[in-house]
Amino acid sequence: MPSRQTILSIGEIYHVYNRGNAARDVFLSNIDYERFLKTMSFYRFKFPSFSLSKFLTLSSDKQKASFTKLETKSECLVEIFCFCLMPNHFHFLLKQVSEVGVSKFVGQLQNSYTRYFNTKKNRVGALFQGQFKAKRVVSERQLIHLSRYIHLNPYSSFLIKSIDGLSEYNYSSFSDYVNKRGFDFINKKYIIDIFGGMETYKKFVFDQANYQRELSMIKSLIIE
Repeated sequence: MPSRQTILSIGEIYHVYNRGNAARDVFLSNIDYERFLKTMSFYRFKFPSFSLSKFLTLSSDKQKASFTKLETKSECLVEIFCFCLMPNHFHFLLKQVSEVGVSKFVGQLQNSYTRYFNTKKNRVGALFQGQFKAKRVVSERQLIHLSRYIHLNPYSSFLIKSIDGLSEYNYSSFSDYVNKRGFDFINKKYIIDIFGGMETYKKFVFDQANYQRELSMIKSLIIE
C-alpha cells in the first residue's frame, strides 16, 4: 500500500472520505447504515475491551454497562464534527486527539464493517477502495464550507428531492445539528459556536444548496 502523503497529527482536523471498491454500494439497507453508525460510535474509543461483534451479543443491560465504562474510562481516538453516509461512500470531519487516532479509527471502522458486510452477503475481499483519503483543514473558513459540503451531499446527489428533507436524513450529522436526531458521538458545538446558533448555521447550509446541486450535475456530465 502506498505511503500517505498527508501527515496526520494530533490536534489537527481532517476531511476523511472513502468509497466502495469499484464504486459499488456499501450500504444496501437501513440495517447496514445503522450497523455502520454503531461501529463509528464503538471504535472512536482508544481501548475497547472486545470487538463490536462480541459487544452486540451481550444483553442490553451489559451493553449499557460496558459502554458507560468506555465513556468514563477510555480515551477517544478522534472527535467527530460532521459525517455523511451515502450509498457508495462516506465523509467525515475528524479531529485527531490521540496518536494515529484517525488511522486507527477509520481502519477499525472499515475492517469491522467489511467483516459484517461480507458475512451478511457471503462475499470475500475488500469492500472499500484502498487507503482512505484525508485532507487537512487549514482554516476556519475551510472548515465551515467543508461541513456544508458534507451535509449537502444527500441533496446535491438527488438522494433526497427536497432541501427540507435534509433535516430528516438519518445518516448524516446534519440531523443532529438541527436537533432532529441526537448522536452521542458528534461534537456539533464547535461549528455551531462559530455561527452563534443552530438557525444561522442551517441558513448557511441551505443558502448554497441549489448551487452545490448544479455543480454536482455539471461534474457528472464531464467526469466519468
